[in-house]
Amino acid sequence: MATAFAAATPSAATAVVLPRLPSTTAARCSSLPHLPARSFSTSIKQVSVSRRSSLSKIKASEDASSPPDANELFNDLKEKWDALENKSTVIVYGGGAVVAIWISSILIGAVNSVPLLPKIFELVGLGYTGWFVYRYLLFKSSRKELATDIESIKKKIAGTE
Repeated sequence: MATAFAAATPSAATAVVLPRLPSTTAARCSSLPHLPARSFSTSIKQVSVSRRSSLSKIKASEDASSPPDANELFNDLKEKWDALENKSTVIVYGGGAVVAIWISSILIGAVNSVPLLPKIFELVGLGYTGWFVYRYLLFKSSRKELATDIESIKKKIAGTE
């Protein structure tokens, strides 16, 4: 809501933006009616009372099942660590997982820096998603086939097959 005046010169055009001053109440838009101000004091009081009662209910339920103490968590972890027989393998696997995550983040950063490669991967992903929907989700018979494939994989993983 600003008024702009432009002055053209031979070398460049400059624009000056002047803010509009607030209009008086006499110059109001006549098509919109004047609405009275609403009083929110009663609804705010009702909401605050209902919140207080719900907060007291929450606090009462939290007291019954208080969160575990930091010392309890530390003691539980210490007991589980002491119960392990192969501590070296846990350390090696944990360190390997950290290194693998670090290397994968470096590789993803390198792939993202190549100009067209991320867009090509997006197209490949969209193409595969379209093929998967057409192959397994579009028709009822193929959905049943997908469900049986998933169940057989579950059985192989669980070792019940």
